[in-house]
Amino acid sequence: MTDPSIALVLGGGSLLALVGRELHTETERLFAPYGLTSQQAALLLNAAPGNATPSDLKGRLGTDTAGMTRLVDRLAAKRLLRRVPHPGDRRSVVIELTPEGLALVPELAPVFGAISRRMLAGFSADELAQLAGLLQRMLGNLKGDGTPSSTEEAANGGLT
Repeated sequence: MTDPSIALVLGGGSLLALVGRELHTETERLFAPYGLTSQQAALLLNAAPGNATPSDLKGRLGTDTAGMTRLVDRLAAKRLLRRVPHPGDRRSVVIELTPEGLALVPELAPVFGAISRRMLAGFSADELAQLAGLLQRMLGNLKGDGTPSSTEEAANGGLT
């Protein structure tokens, strides 16, 4: 007989993965008419205020240095952004949106908003707060960032 806690973890993990896949698929579908991936759209939105370096942006986009370089290269090839010398650090660059990139930005945020509204339709404010807390806790557990839930799990050999 399967341990019910293992079945819950595997079932919940599978469900979470399924939600993630569906969210990714729908997000990519909605950004395709713009000729962008969701990560490229997120980069444009995050870089729009200005003075952002690739290092500043990579954490917000959930990518590493190589992934960030590829994202910037692809958006530069589409003429939506450019690298400009950092005014205070000649070893670094700042991501600057071109007029074409800036013109696209107001259309991008509503796409993310529409996806979020659709996914979270029918949730109460309390349920949304609880969901956010649970997801943050799961992320902390996976990152092992020292939160009580992740340190308790490590102390119990991964079993809590």
